Amino acid sequence: MDLKKLLEEVKNDKLDIDSALNELKNLPYEDLGYANVDHHREIRNGYPEVIYCEGKTDDHILGIVDKMYKKDSNVLGTRCREETFLKLKNIYSKAQYDKLSKTLMIQKHHIEDTGKGEILIVSGGTSDIPVADEAYYTAKFMGNKVERIYDVGVAGIHRLLDKKELLDRARVIVAVAGMEGALPSVVGGLVNVPVIAVPTSVGYGANLGGLSALLGMLNSCASGLSVVNIDNGFGAGYLASMINKLD
Repeated sequence: MDLKKLLEEVKNDKLDIDSALNELKNLPYEDLGYANVDHHREIRNGYPEVIYCEGKTDDHILGIVDKMYKKDSNVLGTRCREETFLKLKNIYSKAQYDKLSKTLMIQKHHIEDTGKGEILIVSGGTSDIPVADEAYYTAKFMGNKVERIYDVGVAGIHRLLDKKELLDRARVIVAVAGMEGALPSVVGGLVNVPVIAVPTSVGYGANLGGLSALLGMLNSCASGLSVVNIDNGFGAGYLASMINKLD
């Protein structure tokens, strides 16, 4: 809910006090029995609650979306099943979906670009794209200019160096890689901006479901490198947005 808009409507006699109180009664959260929808999060953190769809039933997701949409929130959902999206599309014509990253987006109102610069998403390989795209759509939906460079891993480092102009232009970089997770260290050694490293579960047996990449990134000697959890493209995109909006 846009609290400022609500207060302005009361001030300008477009909304009576009782109606305003009715709108406010479900703040700071709304108890649905199976979920406590945090309507206050945008006021506290600058962005509405994001729905992690994995593990939730379709009815639960639809119920949460309904409450958020009625409060005038843009809706972002991660790890959303396509069949869930199709049910939502029947209700919300503006609903959009990216199959590869399983990202759900319902834009209720205009998303203003409030970033101070450009966020760049870089992936080591094509197999890392689902996680990289989760970061891309998260950062973009949060109001940032975002660019992508994919399949530029260390097995062919010349591909990354060929994109040096884009690397130099970025204000924040998200580097996504599986296998041994070397890409963020290389990127960190080339730029003077924060690099957010995202280990993926892509790799052969000794990759241990992304653990090898995670440990490699945590042990990086590159300065200015932060690391999020395995396959957490959303967390990286969110953090990149926060950094990009700092003065």
